[in-house]
This record gives sequence, C-alpha cells and structure tokens, in this order.
Amino acid sequence: MTDAGGVESPHTERLLADMADVLDRCVWSQSMTHESLVTYLIEESYELVEAIESGDAQAMLEELGDVLWQVVFHSEIAARTPGEEFTFDDVARVAHEKVVRRHPHVFGDESAPTLDDVFRVWSAAKANEKHSRTSALDGIPPHLPALALADKLIGRAERSGVLPAGESQPENPDAVADDESQLGDQLLEIVRAARARGLDAERALRGAVRRLSDEVREREKG
Repeated sequence: MTDAGGVESPHTERLLADMADVLDRCVWSQSMTHESLVTYLIEESYELVEAIESGDAQAMLEELGDVLWQVVFHSEIAARTPGEEFTFDDVARVAHEKVVRRHPHVFGDESAPTLDDVFRVWSAAKANEKHSRTSALDGIPPHLPALALADKLIGRAERSGVLPAGESQPENPDAVADDESQLGDQLLEIVRAARARGLDAERALRGAVRRLSDEVREREKG
C-alpha cells in the first residue's frame, strides 16, 4: 500500500497485519461487532476533537491513530463477516472514488475559483449521487448533539433556499455575542438557567430542531 505521495507505506501494511493478529488471538476483540464498537468510535472522535482544540500536535497524531484503528477494526470485521466482506482497501478505494467525483474542479474540467463556486460544484456532484433524496435535510445524522444538529439543519435549509439566510432574527440583535467566547458563555448561562428550572436544554433544543425540520419539509412541498 502507498501513501498520499505514492510511496510504499510499510506502517500501513503492518497496522493491517496487527489488526488481523488481534482478531485472531484476542477474545475481547473477537467479541466486538460494528454495533458494540460505536461507543469507542464516538469516544475516540471526541478525544481527537479535544486534541485539535488544544493545539497539541503530538496528541492529535496519537488520536488520529486511534480513529484510524477504529476504521481498520470495522474493516477487518467486515472482511470476516459473510454478506459484508469488504476490506480496508475497499474503504480506501470508495473514499478515493468519492473524492474524485466531488472535486471535478480538481480532477475534471469544472472551474471553481471562489469558495461559492466550490460549494456549487460540490453540491451538484453530491446531488447526482443522491437521487433518492427528496429533501435538503435527508442524510443529516439524527443522533448528532442538539447544537450540531441545529447548525447542520439550518445550514442545509439556508443553502437550499428553503430557509432564507437570516430569516429569523432575535428581538434584540445586540444581545447576540460578537465572538465564540462570548457566545459560549451565553449558551452556558442558558444551560445553567434551564437546570435551575428543572429543564433539559439538550432535549429542549432537539425538540425545537424537530419542529424546524417539519417546517422546512412542509415548505419544500410547496
């Protein structure tokens, strides 16, 4: 296997061999399934986020390795499971094919000199792959944390034109923070106030997101 520069990568081959040995000899690993590994994938992903946000390059290197191990783990389980039978190389192949399809301005004849152009080209390429989707909201993972889910839903709805950007404005615009530090403090205070009143902020926001999702889908119907 080669790296991004086309150079042979013995470390990748060694990692794949390590995974095969682990599944052959470790009873705990043999008991794992795609479903039971989900918790570990989420945990490792959050640890990677923490490393990135801390600016610790060594920690990021280590956590990227842990996330990669999860990819290798799932791939090896699939390779040994009748009806799945795909390998890490298949995962890399599918990722490569998707990157090429969604970057026609890099690998094809499309032109995308601005960020808006890139998004337009990428969105068109993605839409060509997802013919069965009937809503701009289709494909958003429903189990995202409420804040991430809200941001994703609003972004999709605004980019599709179903929800005009800036349509909903607070009654007092000056009350909205000017930077992420202030915004974080405001959100934290909302959570504290909710707890003091016996309210679940996560559940409340998730409910609001569901209502907005229903509204967006109704608008899409015309």
